[in-house]
Amino acid sequence: MTTATPQTVQTYLRPIDRDGLMKFAEQGRDNPARRGTNKVHTVVEGQYRTLSYVGDHAAVVVDEPLHLFGEDTAPAPGEIVLSALGGCLAVGITAVATWKQVKLSRLELFVEGDIGNPAAWGAGGAQMQPSEMGFQAIRVKVLVEGDASREELDEIVKQANFYSPVANTMRNPIPFSIGLAD
Repeated sequence: MTTATPQTVQTYLRPIDRDGLMKFAEQGRDNPARRGTNKVHTVVEGQYRTLSYVGDHAAVVVDEPLHLFGEDTAPAPGEIVLSALGGCLAVGITAVATWKQVKLSRLELFVEGDIGNPAAWGAGGAQMQPSEMGFQAIRVKVLVEGDASREELDEIVKQANFYSPVANTMRNPIPFSIGLAD
């Protein structure tokens, strides 16, 4: 009587185009000053509910919870910001893993941030300085599995964080302008 050896079946996440990634990286090395422009058109429906249009995609809906006088029909603006951070870090982790030829079988990010609004959006609340408002702390926990050691996966996450455009936008002051449209 022969006994079959149990086999573990490992499935991997849908991969990105590694050759395309390598070409994109080469373009960045050849022209480090290269920039693109992201554009969003946001329209207010009423109360705090907004629709943000990006290209030909369905609108990104943003609202505020009931305790902040919204209708709670969609994530709040700060939650959308954290979603962008989680998405950007996931893209970076996927890209770095692909570059290092590591196949990922699981990737989840748990993002949370401490934010308050005692200034009531500048509508008569506490008098505060810009540095006292917005997220005061952000924490990200990454659950990642693949065909690499925990140490290699940790290095991939650290590298993706270091180079994340959204994480760096949140960490570093940038020129910011706002004014009435013509």
